[in-house]
Amino acid sequence: MTFPPWLRRLLRLRRDLLFLAAGVLVHLLPVPLFVWAAVLIGQTLAGTSSDAPVILSVPLALLVAAGYGLTEAQRWRFRALCGVELPRLGFRRARRQFGYQFLIGPLLGVLELLLLALLAVGIAASTVLVWIWIVPWQWRVGHPGYTTRAAYVTALGLLALAAVPPLAAGLVRLEDLVGRAVLGVSRSDELERRVEDLTESRAGAVDAADAERRRIERDLHDGAQQRLVSLALNLGLAKATLTDLPPEAKDVIDAAHREAKDAIEELNSLVRGLHPAVLDELGLDAALSGLAARAPLPVRLRVDLPERAAAPVEAVAYFVVSEALTNVAKHARDATRADVTVTRLGGILRVAIADDGAGGADVSRGSGLKGLAQRVRSVDGTFRMSSPVGGPTVMRVELPCPM
Repeated sequence: MTFPPWLRRLLRLRRDLLFLAAGVLVHLLPVPLFVWAAVLIGQTLAGTSSDAPVILSVPLALLVAAGYGLTEAQRWRFRALCGVELPRLGFRRARRQFGYQFLIGPLLGVLELLLLALLAVGIAASTVLVWIWIVPWQWRVGHPGYTTRAAYVTALGLLALAAVPPLAAGLVRLEDLVGRAVLGVSRSDELERRVEDLTESRAGAVDAADAERRRIERDLHDGAQQRLVSLALNLGLAKATLTDLPPEAKDVIDAAHREAKDAIEELNSLVRGLHPAVLDELGLDAALSGLAARAPLPVRLRVDLPERAAAPVEAVAYFVVSEALTNVAKHARDATRADVTVTRLGGILRVAIADDGAGGADVSRGSGLKGLAQRVRSVDGTFRMSSPVGGPTVMRVELPCPM
């Protein structure tokens, strides 16, 4: 529904005046309480009574309760009358609440009271020609020329009423700015909240990705892998039983059998690289032991974990070691061995992978190493790599692991 401009201005003035009238009550209500508390505290301290702590606790408790209660009243006032939602500051921002209620609030309350007084005076002055006829007629007879003076008063009253809307709007804007600055969320609070939200959302994304990897591993193991095994068995059975086939057909069956077995082995490697079941069942030590046993070069493994880490942290550590050993086998020239060390000290899980290859690995040039670094950063970890030309190559990863 569209209102005419004059009606919109009238409704806005009504809202502003209601907001300021409610502000007078909320802002000036703490003043007598604060004065009473100050007088009581002063008298108690001057008397140096043994019951001083007990007596002082009463006004202090009332001030604290009043501070929080008035802050909630302010939040309601801003929300109901101005449509502004002020956040709850809680105990961490108590000083801001009390500073607003007991220092800034009374000053704003005085301004609001003065504006409402101006409105009352303007209404009384602008209607003087109406209500002056209420006074006894003897007063009018005894004051000749009162109509001229009443006209001047009416004009001043109309000027006062004309000044009320812009003054009210300005005072509401001032309170809005002060309320947002003091009771609202500061820039640092907003950044802190955003960091917390991003941390939670990133943790949720990591958990979702880990769950998706487990689902893929389960589907591959229970679906495609089983079909390949069945295919390999059928081809092996055909090769063993169909002895009267031409040599060309036997060669085709034999080649298909080898391809099926190679596919099964590659799929097993892929499944183990995604998320091995042993990692969930027995932990990181057992999973890395299997990884080291299957590596194409000798691996010396040392794992010192007094207790298991969180599942996402274990998954990242396993992924780092798996990819690092794969890179050593593929790219580390002249590498004859690798060392993997996994330790936990306090809230940090440290993973170190070293090889005696020719070195020269560069994180900025390899997409695989970039992926490792990104995976580590997904759980707030740190990734460092040293690979001078001529070797050795050392990869160090630190993963936060709260106790």
